[in-house]
Amino acid sequence: MDAIYIPQLAQASKPIEEIEVKEFLPDLDTLTPVRGNIRVQHCGNYLQVAAKAETIMTLTCNRCLQQYNHRVLINTSEIIWLEEEANIEEEFLAEREIPLDELVETLSPQGYFHPSVWLYEQMCLEIPQRQLCEEKCPGIIEQIQQDTKTEDKPVDSRWASLQSLKKQLNT
Repeated sequence: MDAIYIPQLAQASKPIEEIEVKEFLPDLDTLTPVRGNIRVQHCGNYLQVAAKAETIMTLTCNRCLQQYNHRVLINTSEIIWLEEEANIEEEFLAEREIPLDELVETLSPQGYFHPSVWLYEQMCLEIPQRQLCEEKCPGIIEQIQQDTKTEDKPVDSRWASLQSLKKQLNT
């Protein structure tokens, strides 16, 4: 996806850019390409960005460590303010305190909007924090206990003859 030059979008007769997405995003490991659309509308002093997209990712269960496929869907919109300060702030990305009411996304009105980066961020926000293969996943501890119950191998090979004698007596 190409970056959108904001002044060019503002001067267009129809200040709306619609992008059809059907590609793999860099740094986002997915089984299928991200499919959907992004709509960017210039509204004077802000951009209205909306997206509907989906993909399938392979995640690892936090309880049993099994891998499973998960469908990631986004249907979101965001307002990105256009301010001259946005360009200056990028130079000073060091730690600084920001009031709560200033926690908004801003871009320079003379800069670029990168839809692929924005879509990547939105997809990452939709990845579940608690990754479970199923709601009632018992976890790895029960699985280990079940494995040790079914497994009758002696720990030490010196006990192998005793184990074979034990099997003969049981039959």
